[in-house]
Amino acid sequence: MKYKILSYATLSLSLFVLATSCVNDEDLVQADPNLDTTGSFWKTDADAMKGLTATYATLVNDGSYQRSTPLCLDLKADDSHSNSPWDAMYNVGHFNSDVYNFAIYGWAYETYYIGINRANQVLSRVPGIEMTDAALKNRILGQAYFLRGLYLFHVVNMFQNVPVPTEPAATYPQKTNAEGWAQVIADFKMAADLLPTSYSGVTGLDAGVKGRATKGAALGYLGKAYLFTKDFENAKTTFKKVIDLGVYSLVSNYRDNFTEANENNSESLFEVQFDSSLGGTNIFPQGGIPNGTWNQATARAITYAPAGFGWRDVQPTRTLFNEFQVEKTTTNQLDPRLIATIMYNKPGGVKLYGVDFATRYATDPGNLNDIFCNKYENSETKADEFGWKSGINERLLRYADILLMYAETLNETGDTPGAYTYIQMVRNRAGLPNLSTAKPGLTQAGMRDQIGHERFLEFALEGHRFDDIRRWGWLQDDAKLAWLKSRDDEFNSYVKGREYFPIPQKEKDYNPGTVQNEGY
Repeated sequence: MKYKILSYATLSLSLFVLATSCVNDEDLVQADPNLDTTGSFWKTDADAMKGLTATYATLVNDGSYQRSTPLCLDLKADDSHSNSPWDAMYNVGHFNSDVYNFAIYGWAYETYYIGINRANQVLSRVPGIEMTDAALKNRILGQAYFLRGLYLFHVVNMFQNVPVPTEPAATYPQKTNAEGWAQVIADFKMAADLLPTSYSGVTGLDAGVKGRATKGAALGYLGKAYLFTKDFENAKTTFKKVIDLGVYSLVSNYRDNFTEANENNSESLFEVQFDSSLGGTNIFPQGGIPNGTWNQATARAITYAPAGFGWRDVQPTRTLFNEFQVEKTTTNQLDPRLIATIMYNKPGGVKLYGVDFATRYATDPGNLNDIFCNKYENSETKADEFGWKSGINERLLRYADILLMYAETLNETGDTPGAYTYIQMVRNRAGLPNLSTAKPGLTQAGMRDQIGHERFLEFALEGHRFDDIRRWGWLQDDAKLAWLKSRDDEFNSYVKGREYFPIPQKEKDYNPGTVQNEGY
């Protein structure tokens, strides 16, 4: 059985006309002289770069990191909840996405395949272009492998059994989850072999450009793919390669990872590049593919912003707020990541969007006593988020993640004592006590729980928590599921199989025979 991959927003229909005795098929096929075709476009290194740029551009689509993907990654976890009036958003967090309502999760599904298709065009056409700069050609191919791997990573991780296109074609078979992960791993391997550690020392059209995929990014995601498939030995080796590159380090101020002023810093392995000064004037995303009228801003800030400064569609949970306060710093202060992550009525006062929190909500006790997202918000630089003009880059992979994932692989491969060192590197920035003193001699199981706690706080509201919950098997563990329900009542809506999103009904309609995920 074959299944078509369709881009619903840009679907082009080929009209097949029956030949008669006096008209040949080829006579009916004529190229529009005003448009490039695959036969006329892929001729130069500049063409190759344009194709690659289009592949990157998918990252800032509404279905990708402009809005839908952060929602898909965040809302099912116990660090966030949503009381959004928009049913599609509310349902994501309550494990109840409607197969007939394409919004958010369906936009994400569509967008990942747009990106995969664009990457496949680069990978199939660029090898045939004669380029005098072989290194540039390799870098273009490496970036295309990385981007295809990234889009595949998301679709395989979130939708389970899906088509896995590796070349432009009209139809593709639906693959198993294991087959999907195998291709993700293969793509990141190829990318790691072809990519440089940075673009500061290269020549060519991509010289010095920030935001491009690097060897470190490819290795980081390769290690992550191994980790998600429980290949701990290969994951450990791969994460150590990232560390040994010697080009990444934690920034001293945790909040620098989530502001526009400190983008592409030493901690960032890969981030999506947003810039509210670029593009057109249309700043309201609503599914589909952007065109020249769209502004290249992110909708995360307005979607997650505090009441009165944005939509408050996503908020942190009280569980997250309370867990930040379990352990004080070595100077008996609150964990500094708390205020960097959550905006609340902090004793002593705190500013949000230029006004005092307590003053702003003085006559509104509900909001005065509520908690809001602060991470990825422009609280220090804007009056509010209603302009839909946030330019804060989305940090997809940070060095802190590499360190904690490496610690996890050490623990899973029998070196629990060795995990302490890499966990402490992350704790030191937060000013937390030495874990080997606070909790000496943890067992492997105890260290697993500790790593879960460390990751919960370090990466709150960054789209990692539910991935962790799913890959650790907590939803299949009755005790862990009950614990999650006690922390976030949205888990009361969980039904077996709904750790994955459904295959959108549109896809099933176009491809009869598509097997739906369990639970839908």
